[in-house]
Amino acid sequence: MPREAEISINERDFIKQALQEQIRLDGRTLDAFRKLELTFGEEYGVADVQLGKTRVIARISIDVTTPLPERKFDGVFHIVAEFSPMASPAFEIGRPTAAEVILSRILEKAIRRSNALDTESLCIIAGIKCFALRADVHIIDHDGGLIDASCIAVMAALQHFRRPDVLIEGEKATVLSVRERDPIPLSILHQPLCVTFSYFPEGELYLVDANLAEEQVRQGEVIITMNRHGEICQIAKYGGATVNPLALLQCTNVALQKVKEMSKFIQQKLDEDAKQRDAGGLMAELSAENAR
Repeated sequence: MPREAEISINERDFIKQALQEQIRLDGRTLDAFRKLELTFGEEYGVADVQLGKTRVIARISIDVTTPLPERKFDGVFHIVAEFSPMASPAFEIGRPTAAEVILSRILEKAIRRSNALDTESLCIIAGIKCFALRADVHIIDHDGGLIDASCIAVMAALQHFRRPDVLIEGEKATVLSVRERDPIPLSILHQPLCVTFSYFPEGELYLVDANLAEEQVRQGEVIITMNRHGEICQIAKYGGATVNPLALLQCTNVALQKVKEMSKFIQQKLDEDAKQRDAGGLMAELSAENAR
């Protein structure tokens, strides 16, 4: 099975020694994220996130289906992660790695199970028709921080997406095109974001947004998911190293600060994109629809 290219013993020792002296190889402080970039596609619901050299693209698609028998008043929402072999030699199509399984579980708990999206708003006719929403996460380049970047991409794409409006006549539902009626934003109840802390027992160090080399050296990781209101959605720990409860509490305080900064950044990019689309008006939107 393909494996990630591991760093040498000398590099491991060098990174550990530098961290004990509170120094990171790229010059960041221990609680600093790499440069974050967020762009949106011409089509609604496409978000391209770059966190340092890590790149993730999330795309939202929608279809009409029958609701689940046990949830007649809810729509369907799925998150699917796809690891491209060009992102890392450790990724292979059809053979999910441990990183892929962990990413899928974290995104599932962080976004879907925390009810970030109001699935009742996706219901068209109770028990008969509903919208099925799917978020595809494509890993384009891997240099660490996949969970944080993927969560940002999915949440930004959900907020950017617009679903078609529906005309309901009795038990008949007609999905309207962009020409007939303006598409509708999704009902987002809150915006959970992930902050991953890499743990190093030597000196009780906790790093934010570790790159790939730092991830290969760490002894464990703690993933904290919360929204900008300070509500914790989940805390996940991987790795065999024990974690000090007081240190974990400090990590939640740092995570809240980072989540507020990222939420503000995402909203700023959404506003910029909305202004850019409004500048073209409806004709620009229709021409883009025709081009697609």
